[in-house]
Amino acid sequence: MAGIEYTEKNDLKHVEQEDAEIYHDKERGRHHSVNLNSNVTARIQNPLAGIPRSTLLHNVEEFARDAGMSEHIPLLQRGALVAQNPPAFEEITELEELEREALRNEVLHKWRQPRSLYFTVILCSIGAAVQGWDQTGSNGANLSWPQAFGVPDSGPGATAYNAWLVGIVNAGPYIASAGLGAWLSDPINNYVGRRGTIFVAAIFCLLSVIGSAVTQNWQQLFVTRLLLGVGMGCKASVVPIYAAENVPAVIRGGLVMSWQMWTAFGIFLGTCANLACYSIGGGLSWRFQLGSAFIPAVPLVIGVYFCPESPRWYIKKGRYYDAFKSLCRLRNTPLQAARDLYYIHAQILEESAIIGHSNYFTRFVELFTIPRVRRATLASFTVMLAQQMCGINIIAFYSSTVFKQAGASNLSALFASFGFGLINFIFAWPAVWTIDTWGRRSLLLFTFPNMAWTLLAAGACFYIPSESKAHLGLIAFFIYVFAAFYSPGEGPVPFTYSAEVFPLSHREVGMSWAVATCLFWAAVLTITFPRILQVFGNFGAFAFYCGLNVIALVMIFLWVPETKQRTLEELDYVFAVPTRTHMHYQVTKALPWWFKRWVLQRKGATLEPLYKFDSPLSADQALAVKHDTDS
Repeated sequence: MAGIEYTEKNDLKHVEQEDAEIYHDKERGRHHSVNLNSNVTARIQNPLAGIPRSTLLHNVEEFARDAGMSEHIPLLQRGALVAQNPPAFEEITELEELEREALRNEVLHKWRQPRSLYFTVILCSIGAAVQGWDQTGSNGANLSWPQAFGVPDSGPGATAYNAWLVGIVNAGPYIASAGLGAWLSDPINNYVGRRGTIFVAAIFCLLSVIGSAVTQNWQQLFVTRLLLGVGMGCKASVVPIYAAENVPAVIRGGLVMSWQMWTAFGIFLGTCANLACYSIGGGLSWRFQLGSAFIPAVPLVIGVYFCPESPRWYIKKGRYYDAFKSLCRLRNTPLQAARDLYYIHAQILEESAIIGHSNYFTRFVELFTIPRVRRATLASFTVMLAQQMCGINIIAFYSSTVFKQAGASNLSALFASFGFGLINFIFAWPAVWTIDTWGRRSLLLFTFPNMAWTLLAAGACFYIPSESKAHLGLIAFFIYVFAAFYSPGEGPVPFTYSAEVFPLSHREVGMSWAVATCLFWAAVLTITFPRILQVFGNFGAFAFYCGLNVIALVMIFLWVPETKQRTLEELDYVFAVPTRTHMHYQVTKALPWWFKRWVLQRKGATLEPLYKFDSPLSADQALAVKHDTDS
């Protein structure tokens, strides 16, 4: 079986062969019935399921000795027994009552987590705020710096050349992020870990924005923006991974999505800074607007080494005892740390059997050649590209310009942009709860159609006579409604989703690919939008992005599987399901069900689930606790 090369084309060809094929793993004493490259049965399997108790305990003992953790053998054995059969944790006689209570609380009080975990999430949130503030500084500065450097893109002296130039300077961070910053994340991670990578990225974000505030021409400003992009790309590639690897599965979406929520907060703070700096005289306002983004970078630089390192990174390096100590800081009890340590170890053995060991270049190539990894690559590409297709960044980057073209003064345009930033932040909060209940995919499918019509409506309002108060008011209203739909959906999902879908062996390079995709198209958008406005006009530009929303909706429907409440290791089985199988299910079963249920209002319509869960950790534990409390 190991000698068979699987491709998307022959996935379905081997359905009967693979569905019936079962082989025995002598080393770990278990039977396997799920292929991680072609999970045509869509079964989600616990890697410890089916191992005889005596064999499991023996395996754990050997693992502990090899890892230099012999003194923790009894604890690791108890943790492995819990991980093997989560519904039966009440029946494991070796557990202490306090340990059972902690396992119940994972479901009954899932937000009751250690301070170290929340401190880590707060630090990641600061990293996201840096990202948002960096993006917004240019929004307000765009009203001043082109005139200060003699390249006006609107009003007297404006030319097509200047419009392209302003777009390129504004796109500098995204050009550097996509071309260099995102790809540096993998090698830096390899040598200094997740925390070290965040530290290096934060230094770039701190010094480059100070440099942009003292530039003397557009060329110097462009260089500082490129340096900022190196830090932004590197940081965006590692912070969501760092958060995802530290957070338990049951609340991972809610906490990892804080990346986007606090990016939205950073955007909001950036609009506040733009307003606060507007009245600074002497032509200095745009310098303070750009330079103010250094403020959140300072606590990021200082605080990162007070957080525990990612346990999965330690495991990847073979440092199991360090991983255990890190997990002890991130979980409520040593039992939970021991359970997660051995469960992660078991799943990584599964991954290694399929993927093996590789260097940076081969890992990049394998993003497109190993079927399980390729499906994650396609899904992350889709959600990241969709974030740019939805049009949010034409508002985030150019809202002041858009509102000024709608007839607002410079100050009024900044106030209107402030309103956008506030709405964007406030409406990100619901996703903390909905992303792990409704799910990533459902949020996207709900919000994209609504973003499409709100953009079209905002564009149509430009036809209202400019002397009417309704002209600017309705444009701002529909842009705000657009932001309200974006913030709980396409806002938090892409970075959360991309950080969790890749196996540990390809997580850094996979996230680099996803971030490079997002920021490359952000660069394209930033460069082209000033010219699109000149050529298409206001309504044409908004209608264009309305159409892109519809295309993105179709792509998500076909290519993005659901990942909610699965451990990072269980997602291997989700992405082992062939893309063709997933598309066939969505078109032939999910779509007809949706039409019957919501269009024809047939309440009795039922949908056969795609995935068959075979002892997944979080879901089964929830079931066990529910049964225990009911009885």
